[in-house]
Amino acid sequence: MPASCYVVLAAEGVSVVLDITGGRLPAVAHWGADLGPVSLADARALSLGGVHSIVPNQADEPVRLALLPELWAGWLGRPGISGSRAGRDWTPKFTTTSVRLDGREITEPIVSAGLASVEVDAADAAAGLALTLRVELAAGGVLRAQAELTNLEAAPYQLDALLLALPVPPVARELLDFAGRWGRERAPQRQEFTVGTHLRENRRGRTGPDAAHVLHAGTPGFGFAAGEVWGVHTAWSGNHTHVAERLSSGEQVLGGGELLLPGEVVLAQGERYTSPWLYASYGHGLDEVARRFHRFLRARPQHPSAERPVTINVWEAVYFDHRLEPLLELAETAASVGVERFVLDDGWFGARRDDHAGLGDWVVSPDVWPEGLHPLVNRVKQLGMQFGLWFEPEMVNPDSDVARAHPEWVMAPDPDRWPVESRFQQVINLGIPACYAYIRDAIFAVLAEYDIDYIKWDHNRDLLEAATQATGRPGVHEQTRAFYRLLDEIKAAHPGLEIESCSSGGARVDLEVLQRTERVWVSDCIDPHERQQMHRWTTQLIPPEMMGSHIASRGSHTTGRVHDLGFRAATAIFGHLGIEWDLRRATDAERAELRDWVAFYKEYRGLLNRGDLVRLDSPDPSLIAGGVVAPDRSRALYSFAAVDRSDVAVIGRLRLPGLDPNRRYRVAPLLIGSAQGGLRPPPWWGLERDLSHELEDLSAGHGPRLRAAEEPGVVLSGRALAEVGLMHAPTNPDQAVLYLAEAVPAD
Repeated sequence: MPASCYVVLAAEGVSVVLDITGGRLPAVAHWGADLGPVSLADARALSLGGVHSIVPNQADEPVRLALLPELWAGWLGRPGISGSRAGRDWTPKFTTTSVRLDGREITEPIVSAGLASVEVDAADAAAGLALTLRVELAAGGVLRAQAELTNLEAAPYQLDALLLALPVPPVARELLDFAGRWGRERAPQRQEFTVGTHLRENRRGRTGPDAAHVLHAGTPGFGFAAGEVWGVHTAWSGNHTHVAERLSSGEQVLGGGELLLPGEVVLAQGERYTSPWLYASYGHGLDEVARRFHRFLRARPQHPSAERPVTINVWEAVYFDHRLEPLLELAETAASVGVERFVLDDGWFGARRDDHAGLGDWVVSPDVWPEGLHPLVNRVKQLGMQFGLWFEPEMVNPDSDVARAHPEWVMAPDPDRWPVESRFQQVINLGIPACYAYIRDAIFAVLAEYDIDYIKWDHNRDLLEAATQATGRPGVHEQTRAFYRLLDEIKAAHPGLEIESCSSGGARVDLEVLQRTERVWVSDCIDPHERQQMHRWTTQLIPPEMMGSHIASRGSHTTGRVHDLGFRAATAIFGHLGIEWDLRRATDAERAELRDWVAFYKEYRGLLNRGDLVRLDSPDPSLIAGGVVAPDRSRALYSFAAVDRSDVAVIGRLRLPGLDPNRRYRVAPLLIGSAQGGLRPPPWWGLERDLSHELEDLSAGHGPRLRAAEEPGVVLSGRALAEVGLMHAPTNPDQAVLYLAEAVPAD
């Protein structure tokens, strides 16, 4: 390897310049906008231009911030490695020994590539540690990095933290991440990026509804379409850390990694620890940051098809009341409105008649299902639908056969002191080989007996005091790895099986679990008023087709709000559409309208599930607006949802972003079912009242229907629609208006 080596990665509007000079760990000289061709002289200048002056009362050498920040180099922020060998070797000084680009040893002073992977090997012989750093520029222009630490000495090395950090420029002076709770996941929060540490530590043993999700730093006032934004995401489904740090010396970084509990990782000689991937996305505006994550996911060979099957989940329809005849009726009704997947939720196994007992006993209950699940599964298949089943493999009720037989399998620091219960549950220890084998074999037996296409995989409690009883040592790290291994084994044996990551709703949403699952359950709250905001921010990391998005019953089970079908459906179609509603109790008119919405979703799901996300920065907080635009810019679907009453009677013109500025588009409202409550169509709609359903609608309590003219809407250029827009159509709160924009042939 040459004494001075630079690696330049550039693709999809992003450039990354790595300075790997003088045998030191790689430093990121640039991560951001595409720089075009970079010469050796350019790379040296960029690296030198990032070295700050020596100022009074600081180290006599300029601090060099490596991807893995090092204490010996004068870095006074959070170190990349925290750990020791009984107090020794706690501040290693690594020397780079080799650099590879896509597996090929680098011998030139500078190399350039597009989407590629860089591996850097380094060692500290005195500390007895070896290190490998991996940096990849992946599809979508997403940057990701990972570290692997190996103990070379006979004495064990206790690792307490291994965190990577990426520099962000001083123009990034505002932070955005997410709070949240059960039923209201991913609530955005902003603050100034000041001197000090903004630390988000997640100790739930799962990603959590309040996870940072993506931690952003950007220019002040950045929005969906404006401002430079840098964001990072730690891809790990257990305890984890995100950090934004600004030092008094002026450096500022974004970083993250796994949060290790005391003694979770103690490396014997030759053993190694690999950190989670730290993903990073740069863009002009939050939408570009999000679209990079989406393109990365969509580029994977295992990414789900755009033809996502319309799903019904029966939880809010029957809860624990599992009886064959009502479920058969529900399945037949669902098939009649166009549902393509039927999912049986909690309550089918063991003594699970409520949430107090039976969890962990993964055997079909003979009391409830004397013929097994076969009558239901067979009928669902006859109706042309897929069949899905609920599991919660990582949890156990103390009142269960398995807990009585193996109390030592409950995660606890002491056999005589179990953690406080949550939902009458404890955590079953997948880190114990016999326990892991029991859970795996039980799931495999069910999958072998029944034709199951889909698993809803739940995880309904935090991991408090999660330890192995025999040793008292914490076990969240091993539990997370065992969870991944279990998913991998199931997928290997059943490659066509889809799995949903559900965790009290949306408490396990990260890019590592999504390497093994096809969608997430955004929230147990299906109230469309709440879902408008949750969908808006969940898509900051994942594309719509990976979000479970269901049409709920008229009255929300979690908030008590009541909404008409139009608002529920118009909210749910911007995701993987499903239904969570006892359709046996729906009126004929409701079923007919639902059938129309399902048919609409099927017609447009190619656009909805592969389009580019756009969200509008509305100065009026009463409006949540956004949509999806086809990659070829041929058409787009927009939603304008009123979630409150505005201060003004008419908001004015609303812009439609994302279209080709040089093409012309016909924009028209989408009319499905009855008119939105309080709707006042503007003249450009070109509509008239449809009297043919007047008596039917009045008797059903619906508003009037509207009928489009032969050529409804208006035709304008994409530039005019983005810069000027069209007059808004006022509605009552909790109503959504949809528009379709389609390119028209050039004159």
